This record gives sequence, structure tokens and C-alpha cells, in this order.
Amino acid sequence: MPSYSRLSGSAFGAFVLSVALSLPCAATAQDDTGTVVHVDAVVQEKIEQTIPLTGRLLASQSGVVAARSAGPVAELRSRVGDRVEKDQVIAVLVSDSLRWQHALRLAEVGQQEASLEASRTDLDRLTMDLSRLERLRRSAAFNQARFEDKQKEVAHSRASLAQARAELDRARANLKLAEIALADAEIKAPYAGVVSVRHTEAGAYLNVGAPVYTLINDEKLEIEADVPSVRVTGLSPGVVVPVKIDGQKHVSATVRAVVPEENPLTRTRAVRFTPDFDLEGRGLAANQSVTLELPLGETREAVTVHKDALIFRKGSSLVFAVQDGIAKIVPVKLGEPVGGRFEVLGGVEPGMQVVIRGNERLRPDQKVRIAASGQ
Repeated sequence: MPSYSRLSGSAFGAFVLSVALSLPCAATAQDDTGTVVHVDAVVQEKIEQTIPLTGRLLASQSGVVAARSAGPVAELRSRVGDRVEKDQVIAVLVSDSLRWQHALRLAEVGQQEASLEASRTDLDRLTMDLSRLERLRRSAAFNQARFEDKQKEVAHSRASLAQARAELDRARANLKLAEIALADAEIKAPYAGVVSVRHTEAGAYLNVGAPVYTLINDEKLEIEADVPSVRVTGLSPGVVVPVKIDGQKHVSATVRAVVPEENPLTRTRAVRFTPDFDLEGRGLAANQSVTLELPLGETREAVTVHKDALIFRKGSSLVFAVQDGIAKIVPVKLGEPVGGRFEVLGGVEPGMQVVIRGNERLRPDQKVRIAASGQ
């Protein structure tokens, strides 16, 4: 991009004359009101330089759904590509033996409850007998040996009661395990997602931990990019960067974390971004590529003009500025492109109106009329 400073005096007049001679003559006549043109304001705005970097979408939840109970597969209720909801039953194991195990444990609990009640009744009876003997301690009918034997019986009964309580607790724990095993015969989705792999078939025997399905949560995606280490300093958590999906959809994402590990071969670090847009209905997939616009430096103020206002002649850049209904030719010094605009380093000031449509056939100091909105 050529660079030059403002022209003034005779030099400016010579420049305008040379440019005017190079511009095409108007093909149509204009009336007394002037040629109709469209204008846009020169503005001062915040800009920042960015570089494109390819990232990829990653599922924050994905992995194998495994069997939590052992047994043969009775039914597989989901196919590859099916969307499932959290806690939806996606497979069922044959549960006949598990149901009978549960019934057995339930009966054992009942047996231990009866045993505990018998031990409690026996202790109450022996305690009452010991109390009667103790009341006879001052009488001639008191028998010391019998009293001591009864104390031993009470102590033994208390120990039997404690053992009965422990046996009941054990039976209840076994019942709980049987209930869990029976419930685990229904294999449920731990989170909402899409089935990507089916690892088994109906009739196969599964041990605890055997894979059943691979599930991907495509509604909770993150963006990961391998960022050059020299660019990581500007990507602290909370920084928002523009994102392009399929090269068209302009959205944004926020830096969640910078992984503190550098790849010694590529000199890059993994950076995770949280999408700031709704993922539903976009048809996105894990490992899909996206383009991130990473900042190169600090945000700064700059004066910009619309790209359609620029005319390039003889290696120079100029615009037509409308002043009191007259199109004045103004040379400008351009900086970096900013979307559909260009940074201007000199030549125009914020607030000036420059022609963006109809400027190709204008001549210096030509009378113009600004088009109404929508014309």
C-alpha cells in the first residue's frame, strides 16, 4: 500500500489537475440540482488486527457407555445415529437371575429381622428375671450363685442381640446390592447425545465394564486450537474472539483456558474456547473445523472510510468529500483493511461525508446531490 502525507498549495493543485485529467468524463448531463450520489460518513472506531487460525470442535462429553452388571444382552434399543436423552434406557440385560437374587436377599432380611426380634425378647425376659433376683438381695431367699448366673445370661443375651443387629445390617446391605444390580440391568444414557458406535449385539454376554455404546454429546461442544506460543499472551480467560463456521457464519467464542503445556515440535499450546452461540440446529459435529480470528495486539482507535469510497489513480488513493453540495477530491493515506472499511492515516477527518456510489464518474468540484435513504 503506498504511503504519503497531505499535499498543500501548488503541489495539491497540480495533483488534483493530474488526477482530474485521468478521470473519465461524465456520460450523462446533470441538472442544476447536481448529480445524485450516495455517501457514507468517515468514522472513528476501535479496531484490532487479527490473524486467522484453524480450530476444531470437541465434545465436552463423549465416551463409552459400559455395562454395570454382568449378564447376557436381552435388547439393544438404540442404533448408530440415534439421539438419546439423559437417563433413557438404551439397552437391557437378561435379568431373571438378578430378580431371584433380589428375592433371596429380601427373604434374608426378613429372616434376620425375626431373629433380631427374638433376641430382643429374650434379653427383656432375662433382664426382668435379674431385676427380681436383685430385689431379693436383702432377704433370706437370696441366692448369690443364682444371681451371678443370671447376670452372665443377660450379658450373653446382649451379645446375641448385637450380633443379630449386625446380621440384619449385612442382610440389608446385600439386598441393596441386589437392587442396584437389578436396576443396572437397564443400561441408561448418562447424558443426552448421539450414538456413534454400537459395541455389542443381543445375546452377547457382558461382564462388568464391557462397552455397549459410544455416546457423543453434540449439544455441549468446545473449540480447541493449537495457538503459536508467541500469540498466547493475548488470550487470557474471558477474551472474546470472532469465529467463522463453514467460512460463512460469523459468531464468537470466549477463551476458557490455556493449557499449560507446549508442543516442542510445533511450539504451540492448546487453547479451549467456549462458544457464545446456540449450538442447537446448526448441524455441528465433533472434530469439525472452524476459523478463529486471533488478536495480534491491543485494540486501538482509528479513522476509517468505506471501501467503496476509495478511487485509485496513478498509484495514489483518493476520495470525493461532499462539502456544501460540491464534490471535493481529497487524497488519503491508507492503513490496514478493517472488514468492509479501510483505516485512513491522513487526508480526512471523522464526520466528513464521502461518496461511495457514483464517484467513478465525478470530476473535482462537481455539483452533487446526496441521495435520499432507500433511493
